[in-house]
Amino acid sequence: MEGVKEKAAVKRVIVALADHGLTGEVHVLSDSARTAQEAASALGIEVGQIASSLIFKLPDDSPLLVITSGRHRVDTDLVAKNLGIEKLGRVDADYVKEKSGFSIGGVAPIGWVSSARILIDQALNEYEVVWAAAGHPHAVYPTTFVELLECTGAEPMVVGD
Repeated sequence: MEGVKEKAAVKRVIVALADHGLTGEVHVLSDSARTAQEAASALGIEVGQIASSLIFKLPDDSPLLVITSGRHRVDTDLVAKNLGIEKLGRVDADYVKEKSGFSIGGVAPIGWVSSARILIDQALNEYEVVWAAAGHPHAVYPTTFVELLECTGAEPMVVGD
């Protein structure tokens, strides 16, 4: 996977890591990490250690990033109820790219091109190390629940089961 670290989106993540003083380095996987299961298999870890970045739309059309454990499906009704809104809007690939600057399959929790409200799955706190996408389907980086909280300003929440 030559050149992955040269992609603009991956470079944005590398800069964001440095800006936040994080020491995790971007790893390039030979296999795709488009899904939590693919990433976990490639890294030889539990699927729950994958910090998946899922994007939804709030009623005002602004983005909501939910950083969830790969072992969970986001319960959109539960999240909407916890946020005091009627429902979360679905988004398409164009919306994801416009708001985050990343393509689906490589959405990182840091290095966004616009601001978003961010929630983080409390289940990620059960792991010493979690892995997040780094701007490309073959790029990931190690981090922790606390690091993600601190560098994203995310609100901890139970987001699924």
